[in-house]
Amino acid sequence: MKNKTVLVTGGTDGIGKESALQLARMGAHVLVHGRDREKGAQVLDEINREPCKKEASLYLADFSSLADVKRMAEDIKREQTQLHVLVNNAGNFYKERLLSADGIEMTMAVNYFAPFLLTLLLLDLLKASAPARIVNVASNSHKFISSVDYENLQGEINYDGITAYSLSKLGNVFFTQSLADKLAGSGVIANALHPGVVNTKLLRKSYQLDGISVEEGAHTSVYLAFSSSLELVSGNYYKNMQEYPASDLSQDKKLQDAFWKLSEEMVSQFLD
Repeated sequence: MKNKTVLVTGGTDGIGKESALQLARMGAHVLVHGRDREKGAQVLDEINREPCKKEASLYLADFSSLADVKRMAEDIKREQTQLHVLVNNAGNFYKERLLSADGIEMTMAVNYFAPFLLTLLLLDLLKASAPARIVNVASNSHKFISSVDYENLQGEINYDGITAYSLSKLGNVFFTQSLADKLAGSGVIANALHPGVVNTKLLRKSYQLDGISVEEGAHTSVYLAFSSSLELVSGNYYKNMQEYPASDLSQDKKLQDAFWKLSEEMVSQFLD
């Protein structure tokens, strides 16, 4: 990872922070995204104590605001000449139905539409830095979704926090496979992963469970970011650093295309 620039979203806590630390130890110039400046500064201080070549950089944005996502992308494009890896790790869980500043249900806003928009805004930089990679942190919970109800896509009729989270993660898998198709031949690959049941604040808030350590939970994200065996592999889903079958529903090309079209419409005003 020496001389590689890597952006890790949600990099101030949990799996994201650990991924950033591990990549920095491998020599990457790490761009850490977070919401809180104080927490971000603490993580940068920790990373910059590592024996790596380049100091880490902090980018602040609230992923519940698409305007904030766009501002951060513009900051990155203005300040960075290269981006070799984008790790879309940021995510959250909401027990109650809330709406973002853009009027989008918060789970879908933070976990799905924000990384969708950020990735599209940074695609030119990724292509110019090729070979490059997009790593989308999904979840095996995407398999809980057996059908897509467009009338209740944002919990308009009835809302359940786990269902909303699972649907957002299905969106991440759809997005990954669509990206792989659209980026074929560009030198940019895209893969998704299940990090495992990891002992993070999100897990405790959502499923009230304990899990594996964040160090172990970050392994597959880091593996997808650097492994030379994946240089030509795109559109796959991984677990425990091994290719793993995603749900049958996630393989539906019509649903992938429909989700992409819907997503472009939702973020269109921020793509200009």
